[in-house]
Amino acid sequence: PRIMGRPEEAKRLKARMQIESLETALKLYKIDTGSYPTTEQGLRALVERPETGGALKNWRKGGYLEKGRVPQDPWRNDYVYIAPGVHGEFDIISYGADGVPGGENENKDINNWEID
Repeated sequence: PRIMGRPEEAKRLKARMQIESLETALKLYKIDTGSYPTTEQGLRALVERPETGGALKNWRKGGYLEKGRVPQDPWRNDYVYIAPGVHGEFDIISYGADGVPGGENENKDINNWEID
C-alpha cells in the first residue's frame, strides 16, 4: 500500500498488524496450554515460560513469537494485555501516539476487538 508521506497512518497500520500477530500467538498458546496467559503473566508468557499460574507442561519450547521478544507498539509503548478481557477472552490495546487511554486521530486507541 502507498503509505509513504503518511507516517501516522503507517504506524497505525503496523500496530493493527502486530495486534493480529499477537492474537494468533495467543491462540497457539491456548491450544498448547489449555488457557490464555493471565493479565499478571502478560504477553511475556509468549516468549518466556510463565513461573506463575500452574505448571504449563505443553508450553512450546522457544515460545510463540518470532524473534523471541514481545514487540512494542510503533510509538515504543508496551501493548496493554488484559485476560480475561472486557471485550472478549483477552483484550490487547495500543494507546496510540500519546500513550494514554482515549484520544482522537493519531492518539486514538487501537483495540483488538475493533480490528476486522
